[in-house]
Amino acid sequence: MKFLNLDNNVPVIEKPYQGQMLIDGELCISQKGKVTERKSPAHDVVVGIYPDGSREDAERAVNAARKAFDNGIWSNLSGSERADVLIRVAEGIADRVEEMALIESLETGKPLTQARGEVSGCVDLWKYAAALARTLHGESYNNLGTSTLGVVMRQPIGVVAMITPWNFPIWILSQKLPFALAAGCTTVIKPSELTNGTTLILGEILQQAGVPKGVVNIVTGLGPAVGEPLVTHPHIDMVSFTGSTRVGRHIAAEAGRSLKKVSLELGGKNPQIIFPDCDWKAAVDAVVFGVYFNAGECCNGGSRILVHKDIAERFTLDVIERSKQVPVGDPLHPDVKVGAITSEAQLKVIQTAIENAKADGAYIRLGGNRLPTEKGMFIEPTVITNVKPSMSVAREEIFGPVLSVLTFDTLEEAIEIANDTSYGLSAAVWSKDIDICLQAAREINAGTVWVNNFLEGFPELPFGGFKASGIGRELGIAAVEDYTEQKTVQLHIGERTNWWLPKT
Repeated sequence: MKFLNLDNNVPVIEKPYQGQMLIDGELCISQKGKVTERKSPAHDVVVGIYPDGSREDAERAVNAARKAFDNGIWSNLSGSERADVLIRVAEGIADRVEEMALIESLETGKPLTQARGEVSGCVDLWKYAAALARTLHGESYNNLGTSTLGVVMRQPIGVVAMITPWNFPIWILSQKLPFALAAGCTTVIKPSELTNGTTLILGEILQQAGVPKGVVNIVTGLGPAVGEPLVTHPHIDMVSFTGSTRVGRHIAAEAGRSLKKVSLELGGKNPQIIFPDCDWKAAVDAVVFGVYFNAGECCNGGSRILVHKDIAERFTLDVIERSKQVPVGDPLHPDVKVGAITSEAQLKVIQTAIENAKADGAYIRLGGNRLPTEKGMFIEPTVITNVKPSMSVAREEIFGPVLSVLTFDTLEEAIEIANDTSYGLSAAVWSKDIDICLQAAREINAGTVWVNNFLEGFPELPFGGFKASGIGRELGIAAVEDYTEQKTVQLHIGERTNWWLPKT
């Protein structure tokens, strides 16, 4: 295992980024004047200073969004007018990729090269949403008889609360916000308290792009102070949340009390199924990429592989050898592939999962330890074998660079093991036999199934999960439609037949 560090005395950042919330069109601090500091999990230095928002700040933001929606300042614009603004936001992001990527890398611990790709990729999401703003439409029915024309209209659902996680702060927000704006909604955003930076920079970009006052509001702070009021507030019409299944269940229950619509993108325990006739080199690379990308802090990551028993040991050895070569270290180093773990709490979750696997009888074939560095929180790339489907390491989301290796004899057994978790976010199957691939794709209960590939995505293709992995879909045409309500309008033509006429 290679650990790469930057051998210089140059500060990781000249001074911490000091962001401000966006409420009712104004960049502002918390009403109580409190701030919170964010330290880089890789460097142990303060990289961001942000308002520590309160319930009062959340209330102001919701009221601003409600007022902006009710007066139609955004929803009454034409689709092309909204699209023009979204394009300007995309251009604003493109102009600040380097700044946003650095902040994201420092706050999350992910490699700067990856953060740069993430931020620049958001540009395409905003452009795609702009196209949907112009093409969103309803339906008409001219087949209901000569006296009736039916029209089904799509109207924006209203005020949407968006609660986003720390692992892909700007990317996941860009899977939500531009699509809600394309539909004509107004929003209140609460980013994770660990990774406020890029969301607040986006707030500056939104202002410069001409988003009207109150249409987008951003409140930073802790969940109980800021997130909970957004979920329960009567002026919020929909909650869009990405994060853990545990929190998602709580949000769904709370939103259900007032019958708010929810969109939930939650956890995953995503399998890659490896058959003997796979493209060997490509499959090994995809397994290593799938588990170590973003240090495994990825709901869509490939945290378990199911390998045919005929090739299990040989394939595992190749994965271990490739894993040993993965560079871990300072996320600002250009060659690093695995950076720091984002928080102390997440580090403990990963370490506990590894210890539990050993206690259950699994073998730690590679890694399993925290790296003894002078600063930062780093975990060795880890491969665990002798894993049984009933073990927690095979069933529970770890959110770290930890790979569980399971084996199977038949396609039917592989599908059964793949489906034997509470999650159903994504999966992959590796075989040159198209019959095997199609049967697996049809029978695996997951929102996305890759065939001879892994972790690729496009704005046009919907993303979401089955079972405990969530409700609803992001991306694709449905992403905009999800932020709308349907309204049926029946138009009567000509004289109407009387239901009853009294005798005269």
